[in-house]
Amino acid sequence: MPTATVLIVEDDARMRRVLELVLKGEGYDLLLAGSGEEGVQALQHHPTLRRLYLDVPVVILAGSNSVATAVEAMKKGAYDYIVKPVDNDELKLTLARALQARRLTQDNKTLRASLDDHFGFDRLVSRSPQMAKVKRLAQDIAQTDATVLITGESGTGKEVLARAMHYASPRASGPLVALNCAGIPESLLESELFGYEKGAFTDAKQAKKGRFQLADHGTLFLDEIGEMSLPAQAKFLRVLEDRMVDPLGGVRGVKVDIRVIGATNQDLRALIAQGRFRKDLYYRLHVCPLHLPPLRERTGDVRELLDYFLETACRERGARISQLSPEALEILERYHWPGNIRELHNIVELLTITCREDVIMPSHLPPHLRTAEPHEGSTNHALPKISLLSLGLSVEDVEKEMLREALQKSSGNVSEASRLLKITRNTLRYRMAKYEMTEPLHGHGTSAAQRKPRVGPQ
Repeated sequence: MPTATVLIVEDDARMRRVLELVLKGEGYDLLLAGSGEEGVQALQHHPTLRRLYLDVPVVILAGSNSVATAVEAMKKGAYDYIVKPVDNDELKLTLARALQARRLTQDNKTLRASLDDHFGFDRLVSRSPQMAKVKRLAQDIAQTDATVLITGESGTGKEVLARAMHYASPRASGPLVALNCAGIPESLLESELFGYEKGAFTDAKQAKKGRFQLADHGTLFLDEIGEMSLPAQAKFLRVLEDRMVDPLGGVRGVKVDIRVIGATNQDLRALIAQGRFRKDLYYRLHVCPLHLPPLRERTGDVRELLDYFLETACRERGARISQLSPEALEILERYHWPGNIRELHNIVELLTITCREDVIMPSHLPPHLRTAEPHEGSTNHALPKISLLSLGLSVEDVEKEMLREALQKSSGNVSEASRLLKITRNTLRYRMAKYEMTEPLHGHGTSAAQRKPRVGPQ
């Protein structure tokens, strides 16, 4: 099988034949053309070359009097040129390098498409109107070079949003460099951000580029910027103002072409009032603010995210869980989620490990979820507690009502009713006999005892 297809365009028939003989032994699939027009026709009619037309590398064979033309062709996109008379080994090596460069370009495009799929706006799973508004604005901002400040509680997806904006921007082919300012000791943060020159301090054996330089022609995402020291903030401000970086120990600034996205879970205005954050830096960052609401305020997103995380777990790890029971979903939707999406994802990860059944039931959920009070905005907010004693009910009255409700909810299925009551089937049958409740003869039937007036207030 040929390693690649090579089109030879040469108006000299003898030279064309020589080139054919030289390259035939290299395993190429050769196409021959006597003019540029014939070459273009060959590209258009060959299925493989037509599909990769824009990626075809060009090597110019130039006579001594046409080197200037060859150089001009390279400026317009040709890969390389060789001066005639052609050295066979040089020709083979140049073609091999050209084809390798094309393969790298194609691999890079494939990787970029994969990154777009993995980090695009579609990965911001949501159906809430609050998030829909944020996504629309973020997609518009992504097309610009404006500085962005993303605010929101921990775990709301600030880095996910920043990545989506980078890969949807004209800078997508450039690097995306991320740094958590809270994760770097204050003494090292400046060198990480701005880099340093050789000899800048005792252990600086060689120069090192900082994150600003590494993000050149791309995007720099700085998380938890509220943790940045005041000296680092002053240098950061200069980068935002004139796109110049001052490496530690350097004598002159380094120009960078970057887009900056900052993020914080703190109130920067409060930090300004405390003297911990520069006001001028805040306004340089606050060009295009985006706020991610907490999960407890995102109507309908708990269920949407649960479905997404479960589907991903099933697809990538073969998890067996297919759905949640309505009761389990109700518990999860009324929980206040202080850790936001990150906490929800961790819960799903735990359930895929600990749950041995296809459907998640309330009993599978961690105890702190089952016993948590509904959050203030929950649609399942708990009603005021009613004292059973105040209703004049006896223990037997309550027990009979629980039996009746379980049998009704399970459509008369004793096994299901016993599971709901968390007792064995034999215990359920004993208590049914105790209160003269006979087992239904079929799925939705009820006994005469079950048709008695309901115990307690109606």
